[in-house]
Amino acid sequence: MYHHTVARLTLRALLGRRRALFLLVLPALLIAIALAIRLVTGADDRAAVEILGGFALAVMVPLIGVIAGTGAIAPEIDDGSIVYLLAKPLKRHTIILTKLWVAIGVTLSFTVVPTLLAGFILNGNSQQVASAYALAAAVASVAYSAVFLLLGTVSRNAVVHGLIYALVWESLFGSLVPGARALSIQQWALALAERVAAPGANITSEVGLPAALILLTAATVAGTWYAARRLRALTLASEG
Repeated sequence: MYHHTVARLTLRALLGRRRALFLLVLPALLIAIALAIRLVTGADDRAAVEILGGFALAVMVPLIGVIAGTGAIAPEIDDGSIVYLLAKPLKRHTIILTKLWVAIGVTLSFTVVPTLLAGFILNGNSQQVASAYALAAAVASVAYSAVFLLLGTVSRNAVVHGLIYALVWESLFGSLVPGARALSIQQWALALAERVAAPGANITSEVGLPAALILLTAATVAGTWYAARRLRALTLASEG
């Protein structure tokens, strides 16, 4: 279920100089925006909901998920170095699960902490807004990590396709088009935020909480399972 060496190599790849810079940019921008708004307007519940929902959850979390999820495996497949890992006596699902744990850990670190901090800056967690969006960022991070890890095993242009999904589907269609909202990880995560926040916080989701929990679990489990299956197929191809 977990292999220390695989985890160490994956973490080193994800936190390399270039990727670490990309991972830091969006959280730093979120904190800067929160500080600027707090200095100009003071504590503002409405601003907190708009920034945490419109930027943190809709943009920052999926983009960091793309970087961590695809980066955990796609570069190794692209440059062929995955063959050396597959040659080791390791079960393929152990490799995938280990990479998933690392991707989840990195995504959580660069999304939940900045979201919670920005929420406290914006309104001091009034109406539980900061806590609600931090929880939403956490569950979304898990699902995004699994989905984008899968994408890294099925596409040589995983980052491009991931960015299209994150920016077009999640940030645009998932926020604006009613029919697409029900098929958005962002909206599923918002269902938990809606439950945690106070009623007056005006956080709403297009998906009910039971359905959201089922869909989040299904996306995570299905993405992980199929990624392991794809890795087994890659093993057979390389051996052939």
